Amino acid sequence: MVSALLTATAVLALLTLVPGPDMAVVTQATVSGTRTAGLKVAVGVGAGLLVWGALTVAGLSALLAASAEAYTAVKLLGAAYLLYLGLSALRRSRNLVHYAADVSTAAHRVPTMRTGITTNLLNPKIAVFYTGVLTQLVPAGWPVGPALALLVGIHAALTMAWLSTYVALLARLRTTFTRPRVRRALDRVTGTVLVGFGTTIALQTRP
Repeated sequence: MVSALLTATAVLALLTLVPGPDMAVVTQATVSGTRTAGLKVAVGVGAGLLVWGALTVAGLSALLAASAEAYTAVKLLGAAYLLYLGLSALRRSRNLVHYAADVSTAAHRVPTMRTGITTNLLNPKIAVFYTGVLTQLVPAGWPVGPALALLVGIHAALTMAWLSTYVALLARLRTTFTRPRVRRALDRVTGTVLVGFGTTIALQTRP
C-alpha cells in the first residue's frame, strides 16, 4: 500500500511540473508585481485544487465531467478569463510609460490570490483529471473517499511547493525585472502565453 501511495505521489509530482495556466498566472503576478503577489496566486491555485478535491470526494465534479453542457460552460468561462488576463497584459505592454511607475505601486493592480483560485475553478480539466485519473491512483483496498482526500491534499501541497519555489527563483531576478523594458517584454510573453492557453482551452473538445 505504501509503494502504491509513493507511485501515486510520483505521478502527481510529474503532472505538477507540466507548465499550464497556473504557472502562467503565477509568472505574470510575480514579474509584474512582487514576490508576495506571486505567492498569493500560488496559494490561490492550491485553494482551487482543494475546492475541486472536495467536490470530487462529494461526487459533484463527476457530474461536471459527465455533462457536456456544464463542461462546455465552465470551459468557455475559463478560456474567457485567461484571454482577459492575457489581453490585459498585452494592452498594458503597449505603453512603456506604465512601467516607469514604482513597482510597489504597480503591485496593487496585480491580481493575487483570487486569480489563482479563479484560474483553477474555471478549468474543467481539473474535474476530469480528479474524477478520471486521480480515482485510478487510489491504492487497492483503501476507502475511496479518504484516499481521494489524501491524494488531493498531496497534489495541492506539491503544487504549492513547486510554485513557491518557482516564485522564489523569479524573485531572485528581481533587479532585472524592475527594468521597464524587461517588464514590458515579460508582459508580452506572459500575455501571449495566457492568450494561447485561453484559445487552446476554448477550442478543445471533451477528453
